[in-house]
Amino acid sequence: MSIKRLSVLAPTPGTALGRPTHLSADSKGERLAYASNKSIFLRSIDNPTHSVQYTQHTHQATVARFSPSGYYVASGDISGKIRVWDCVGEDQILKGEFPIISGPINDLAWDGESKRIIAVGEGKESWGRCVTFDTGNSVGEVSGHSNPVNSVSIRPVRPYRAATASDDRTIVFYHGPPFKFNSQLREHHTNFVQGVAFSPTGDHLVSVGSDRAICIFDGKTGEFKSKISSGEDDHKGAIFSVSWSTDSKHFVTSSADQTVKLWDVETQKASHTWKFGPGSGVTQPHQQAGVVWPNRTDGTIISLSMSGDLNYLTEKDEKPYRVVTGHQKSITALGVVPDGKTIFTGSYEGRVCSWDITKGEASIVAGQTHRNQVSGIETGVGKVFSVGWDDTLRAADPVSNSFVDSGVAIPGQPKGISATGKDGELAIATQSGVYVMLNGEVVKRFEGKINYTPTTVTASAASTEIAVGADNNKVYVYSASDSALIETAVLTDSRGVISALAYSSTGTLLAAGDSTGKIVLYNRVKEGEYTVKSTRWAFHTGRVNQITWNAKDSHVVSVGLDTNMFVYSVENPGKNIKFTGAHKDGVNAVGWVDEGKVVTAGSDGAVKVWEVKL
Repeated sequence: MSIKRLSVLAPTPGTALGRPTHLSADSKGERLAYASNKSIFLRSIDNPTHSVQYTQHTHQATVARFSPSGYYVASGDISGKIRVWDCVGEDQILKGEFPIISGPINDLAWDGESKRIIAVGEGKESWGRCVTFDTGNSVGEVSGHSNPVNSVSIRPVRPYRAATASDDRTIVFYHGPPFKFNSQLREHHTNFVQGVAFSPTGDHLVSVGSDRAICIFDGKTGEFKSKISSGEDDHKGAIFSVSWSTDSKHFVTSSADQTVKLWDVETQKASHTWKFGPGSGVTQPHQQAGVVWPNRTDGTIISLSMSGDLNYLTEKDEKPYRVVTGHQKSITALGVVPDGKTIFTGSYEGRVCSWDITKGEASIVAGQTHRNQVSGIETGVGKVFSVGWDDTLRAADPVSNSFVDSGVAIPGQPKGISATGKDGELAIATQSGVYVMLNGEVVKRFEGKINYTPTTVTASAASTEIAVGADNNKVYVYSASDSALIETAVLTDSRGVISALAYSSTGTLLAAGDSTGKIVLYNRVKEGEYTVKSTRWAFHTGRVNQITWNAKDSHVVSVGLDTNMFVYSVENPGKNIKFTGAHKDGVNAVGWVDEGKVVTAGSDGAVKVWEVKL
């Protein structure tokens, strides 16, 4: 047996209300770099399904920038450290890790020689520092600010200059290297300055801010030139980001007013505007938090919506010609549609997405979604059902990719969902009880008072039995009569809180995983009678998050908090294959797409497709 990763379907960039999110494109215009959760993702612009994940940050990652040479990426996190690593080879060799400030890194900039990096942010003793990329030696300090610094840019040609933008409404201009304070550009912005950028020729420096102002300075001297004000073309909301064209004749800005604007430097007018969201009003998901203009012959500009959507724009199109979407937060639930190519995923913030894994494309399920964490998805009953911590059951149509109702209340916070053997019936375990629901109504329940807290649930498709995991390390088995659930067995062979359960398709085998990483395999002799088949599956070093059977019931795949994935053989319980570090900070969900393919989702917000040879 063997496991091979086929593809990484990356999450979208993380965003924060009222703050810019910096994107970076490599010098060839081929890849996009951004931070998401604790990872950095390098994503192909032409084929966004091709992604590379960097997982060596131990804290929330905040920003990533390609070096002009294209050989390295510098990335920062909330601890104040930056890491410089090789982005060409598969090994992602670390060039160096350097502590910069005692707080979040907000932005990074490379000099034109790819030798020096300025990192800025929110520190307790300083707002940033300039270091050499290979040794971390200090070659300049960030000074002249009284509040956190949001953005930094280095003039790409000699003589080198640098500029930083801050919440204190000022821009500081530096000469270097080593970079030293030269002047403070005040009185041009009346609110937070969110972004600065030197033009590729070095002739201009442009700044944008929450005051909706766009200011242009001389790139060599820092002298103020003009403030763009063109009446109706002006942004009507805070401007978060700015990026130049390669010929330095144009630049683009992204704003909270849900627009991206293309500006002509000579005329200082907006030559094109892309509008997002509804025709009137402003909605938070459509605010434009970032923008980058890659070096490409087709003129593609990529903007970032606050929802995480990456929008591909060109001058000839009024709307994006491509939108790349996905999850921004940890994925907490996954279900595989029997068509062998479609999966549904739910995440921590309540978003539900459908994926065509043959194309690697995601789309958000339309309509009223969950308001909190999605705790379970069931896809094997025609519709797609999901339960969330907003205590609702929601149904979606996989054909139209939209929710078909506004949700049905569940009696308690759901811990899991599973289809029963009867058409349309769903077994749901909540914090307070065990229920069977049909058409949005509870049709069966365990009438007695339970003396445990349910943790997970699975229903047999071949019998009337439902197994419920408990916080007292036991598995409770119920048989569904016409109107009630009757307790028939209690399984006590686990050594930790039951965290994952799965019946085989024939209902003759039941796998139970617990919080210690152990999986007990039971043989169902008859209704209410179970024997232990194997206790040898004890390889996880942390909580087992999900267990899934293949179609032939010959193998089981399990994933856990320890970031690992295992495939076990039922015929030879001592035989297994392991893949370590499948997802940063834990694998939360797994499913068999077909006999030789598995899909996983994790705390890193990514979906990954694996080839499994049995």
